Amino acid sequence: MGITKSSLFSDSQNQLAQIFKALGHPARVAILEYLLKAKSCICGDIVDELPLAQPTISQHLKELKSAGIIQGTVEGTSVCYCIHSQNLLLIKAFIEEMSMCNPENKCC
Repeated sequence: MGITKSSLFSDSQNQLAQIFKALGHPARVAILEYLLKAKSCICGDIVDELPLAQPTISQHLKELKSAGIIQGTVEGTSVCYCIHSQNLLLIKAFIEEMSMCNPENKCC
């Protein structure tokens, strides 16, 4: 989305759009599932868990980090990744808000 169009929306709307766009690839979803399952920071194990080459996984990690879904910290010569918990709460709140259906609105 161009800068002129994104400026028409709130910061929260732009942030959520960027997050959901980054989640639009099955490899990124698989990476997140792995990080959620591990419940800790992961350094090199992701390459062993997914059927993708290391450079491909690095590109997906870069996209997830850029969207603010994960965080990366340098430990020695490697980067350790974990879920960005504050942004995970933002996603959760948005989905919960969407799932609330008021019967008076005669929604499906």
